Amino acid sequence: MAKTYRDISPEDFPQVWQRPSFDDLLACLKQLHIDPLIWSPGEPRKTSQENQENTARSRRLVISYLGSIVSNALQWIKDDDQKELIWEEASRCLSQRCGRAGMGEITRRWPFQNRQVPFELIVREPPITGDSLGHKTWGSSFLMAQLLDSLTSGSLAHLLTPGRRESLKILELGSGTGLLGIAAAAMWQAAVVLSDLPEIMPNLDFNIGQNRATVERLGGHVSSGVLIWGAESGNDSKFSPGNRFDIILAADSLYDDNHPDLLSSAIREQLSDNPDSRVIVMVPLRDKTTSRLAAQFRSNINDSPLPLAVLEEHTLTVQDDWGDDDDDSQAVECWWAIFGRQPA
Repeated sequence: MAKTYRDISPEDFPQVWQRPSFDDLLACLKQLHIDPLIWSPGEPRKTSQENQENTARSRRLVISYLGSIVSNALQWIKDDDQKELIWEEASRCLSQRCGRAGMGEITRRWPFQNRQVPFELIVREPPITGDSLGHKTWGSSFLMAQLLDSLTSGSLAHLLTPGRRESLKILELGSGTGLLGIAAAAMWQAAVVLSDLPEIMPNLDFNIGQNRATVERLGGHVSSGVLIWGAESGNDSKFSPGNRFDIILAADSLYDDNHPDLLSSAIREQLSDNPDSRVIVMVPLRDKTTSRLAAQFRSNINDSPLPLAVLEEHTLTVQDDWGDDDDDSQAVECWWAIFGRQPA
């Protein structure tokens, strides 16, 4: 019977000083892989992590164990290909314990419950390099996606009615990996257009493709197009002046000082003039900078020839996995609001 290494102390793993066989080492490493975490507003991320690695001490011992393999020449294993495989597996296990920024490509499976019908979306995240923030699925996207079903019978009930939702035009700005927009298409049984910068589109389209069957089975439709905020050229024809949207979604879209202006301008350009149209925005208030950007966005969106008023606003706490697993700052407060046209 094969040994289950997850159930024993790291001190009892096959140690390099014991010169374990290739098969024993590989079997141990295969069991030390940890899946990308999925978290929810009601469950602290550390709780999820501890389901896979029970204590901080155990985690440190596992990291030390993996380091001992990566740094060892494994001279007793004569096959060079087998050595390379052991080093690769140990390195992969190490990267999985170094926070999201230290990991390579991952795929997460996100569970949803839609009017008592469960479904799952599969989202690929390429390696995070440089400032490629659009390749990360942020916790706020999942949090906002979980709110969508309640909005069907709440704040958006006037739009998401049978017979009307089929003709709705819905846009997500700054879609990134696409989780929020794809979830909206599935939950609302509507057509949703996802948008982002040209360099983000290949992965976004990949995620749309691998979830298309799920979305269509639930009665929705999803498509995509390049939309560069503030640019007069290079945008998809879906975003021409005559094609306005009834609902616009945007989650975690404010990072730089010019983003409040760009986002508010994109919303004004793309939102329908219909007084029933709505905008839903969520901004994680990670620090003083993001709080300032959120306040600036709110001011900008209300200070225009066609101002948008806050119809309702709330704050929720979300978990994220950007930093190190031992970092207690993973819990982030998010401000979210629904905007509508002000009466003339």
